[in-house]
Amino acid sequence: MASVEQASTKQDILTQLLRRGQATAQDLAKTLQVTPQAIRRHLKDLEQEELIQHVAQGGTMGRPQHYYTLSRKGRAQFPNRYGEFVVDLLATLHQTLGQEQLGQILAQQWQAKALAYREALAQGDLATRIQRLVQLRRAEGYMAEFQPTPQGFVVTEHTCAIAAVAETFPRVCDHELELFATALPDCTVERTHWIVNGQHQCGYLIRPQVAPKVEA
Repeated sequence: MASVEQASTKQDILTQLLRRGQATAQDLAKTLQVTPQAIRRHLKDLEQEELIQHVAQGGTMGRPQHYYTLSRKGRAQFPNRYGEFVVDLLATLHQTLGQEQLGQILAQQWQAKALAYREALAQGDLATRIQRLVQLRRAEGYMAEFQPTPQGFVVTEHTCAIAAVAETFPRVCDHELELFATALPDCTVERTHWIVNGQHQCGYLIRPQVAPKVEA
């Protein structure tokens, strides 16, 4: 029974690090309601398994704080519906057709997907449509969530369902921006975070467009 609980707590730690990007042992203990001593044991095990890593930063009274993050191996523990086959297929198409024609094929594919998104999000206020967008992304294997801000909404994706593809063909990430913009034509979409750039998540700021003032 204890080993099952330990495995569950370790998975909870990995999930928290995926959501937060980084956290201290104290942060994790407080969130998961586990003693700091137990959390540190789990962190030590996870680090030995090369699922997490830490950096030391200055803390209070000269004592450094250890901030834990997921390693590449740790990120691989989370579901990803796309893999090496897609990368190999795109590489073959690139060699066979050339970059320009491959780009045209990808653009057509993403445009069709964007129009499907737009139809699915057609009705409702912006908050309702953002919620549906997040649900669509989750169904495709993204660990997505959203929150309102004074400017609009921030959509955060803690995992990328096409991470392997994006690392080799980062142009597909531009198509994702176009996808969101097409699906929400009354909004502007701006990328705020990008996993490909080494950040721990992808983030998008979605703001409603301001209608131009009509002078009398």
